[in-house]
Amino acid sequence: MSLPRRALVTAAAALAAALTLAACGSSSDAAADLAPAKGSTAPNGTTVNLTPNQNRVTTPKVDALAALLPEEVRKRGTLTVVDSLGTTPPLDFYANDDKTIIGVEPDIAVLIGNVLGLKVEFNPVSWENIFVGLDSGKYDVGISNITVTEARKEKYDFATYRLDILGFEAKKGSGWKVTGPKDIAGKTIAVSSGTNQEKLLISWNEENAKNGLKAADIKYFQSSSDYYLALSSGRIDAYVGPNPVAAFHGVQTGETEVIGTYSGGGADVLGKIGATTKKDSGLVQALNGAINEIIKNGTYGQVLKRWGLEAEAVQTSEINPVGLPKPKP
Repeated sequence: MSLPRRALVTAAAALAAALTLAACGSSSDAAADLAPAKGSTAPNGTTVNLTPNQNRVTTPKVDALAALLPEEVRKRGTLTVVDSLGTTPPLDFYANDDKTIIGVEPDIAVLIGNVLGLKVEFNPVSWENIFVGLDSGKYDVGISNITVTEARKEKYDFATYRLDILGFEAKKGSGWKVTGPKDIAGKTIAVSSGTNQEKLLISWNEENAKNGLKAADIKYFQSSSDYYLALSSGRIDAYVGPNPVAAFHGVQTGETEVIGTYSGGGADVLGKIGATTKKDSGLVQALNGAINEIIKNGTYGQVLKRWGLEAEAVQTSEINPVGLPKPKP
């Protein structure tokens, strides 16, 4: 599905907050918010720059790390980055000129490019085309909230750069909190089909059934506008998706809030997001080194802070760590 380019507008208007589930293998259409934005502010209180003039954090080139690049990439002088179509604030979205890609993912990509001495070229595509492009060699790396999974590790190499945290989003003041399976018993929850979040809800329903609790009623919609309409009308109790998007949306509208978070890797694995390259492309060592360099020199922390995502920082970048397990046969 191809998404229209939509700008996040200034504080005087509604912010687009599509819940593209980039980490989990699904995307949804861009959508209007429940209410006009209260202000251009991240969850940590930082004022968000929605203009094309981003004044991005930068960092010097490190020759020893640039030397790790495959010769073809080093000579070319560019890093082709594939990302989801820009509808997922604060991860990856369009500035108010409707064409400049901004967000935490582009900022991290630019820092990686700085360290490696490469100019970053962004290529926004639909979710499924991220992997098509990586498989064909059209793009060097996917930096698009991609969760490390054991299945994906068979085809791709990962250099981690952020934790994968899911968020349960509900109407503000609902008085309901989600800490585990028992809290969703009997509730109506929306999720995108074919995602890790859906798998989480199904597994929680199975656990609740074993404990004699009522199953959650899982609902599916075609777009995030449908999710938000259902939430505002009371047809669903919550939506589960990437926590950064849910938290940012709640702050911008003032109508919703995150009522619980959970690891995208499930109960047994700490979910992690990774820069993703085709298996054995020769890029992962350089990417890993560049990410560890920006963690060490503090520019990584500056980027997370400007988007309100300090809680999702990793202490070090890992190559191909334990990922979300494969589904049981």
